[in-house]
Amino acid sequence: MQGVGLNEFDRRLLDEFQEGMAVEARPYASIAAALGSTEDRVIERLRVLRDKGSVSRVGPVFRPNGVGVSTLVALAVPHERLLEIAELVNAYAEVNHNYEREHRYNLWFVVTAPDRARLNTVLDEIVARTGLEMLNLPLLEDFFIDLGFRLQWT
Repeated sequence: MQGVGLNEFDRRLLDEFQEGMAVEARPYASIAAALGSTEDRVIERLRVLRDKGSVSRVGPVFRPNGVGVSTLVALAVPHERLLEIAELVNAYAEVNHNYEREHRYNLWFVVTAPDRARLNTVLDEIVARTGLEMLNLPLLEDFFIDLGFRLQWT
């Protein structure tokens, strides 16, 4: 695949900056400088790519429990309540993402909080608000999986 439907600037933006984003006040300006462009153009292209569904997220990825605390959670949700419960879960800023699985515990999500007390508060609130059975699956051993992939090969 050669980045179908992407122009050369977009392919370079996505290929060259999947990893190593600068931690600084204006990281998009650094990207723009490396691409010979402007900060505004980089931000606009990322917005367009996000709106088209080509990019889901731009930002740092931290090792689990490296900044704050986190856990994987599974809820057993009746099928007819799945959308309602997914929206309730998504309303928490501490929830990174959620997804449906084919299992009795069919709604899975990651909760990240600054400390254990806030993590437990979020979990307790979700159980209280949904009335559903929850599995709290804290990380026991971490594995690094590089999810970056090239859109074009040289």
